[in-house]
Amino acid sequence: MPHIPVHPSAEKRHRQSEKRYAHNHAIKSRAHTAVKQALEAIGGTDRAAAELAMREAEKVLSKAASKGTIPRNTVSRRISRIAIRFHKAHGAAEA
Repeated sequence: MPHIPVHPSAEKRHRQSEKRYAHNHAIKSRAHTAVKQALEAIGGTDRAAAELAMREAEKVLSKAASKGTIPRNTVSRRISRIAIRFHKAHGAAEA
């Protein structure tokens, strides 16, 4: 049986936690999807599509960090690892 708050302040806290959970879950889901799409694109042969997907993933992750949903260091680590995979698979940019 789930906990049912009785006190008015506990009811409010419960409502707030449900809203925050839904909001944070949506942001995290969007971030996971962007990272997955970037890794799939990097695994392919099209460098331009991979770079575009990588930039989109960076954008989504950075936004999640700015909202406080995902810690900044975690986002930095994930972006770094995506970039490393991109450069291993497609090499450095042609100058």
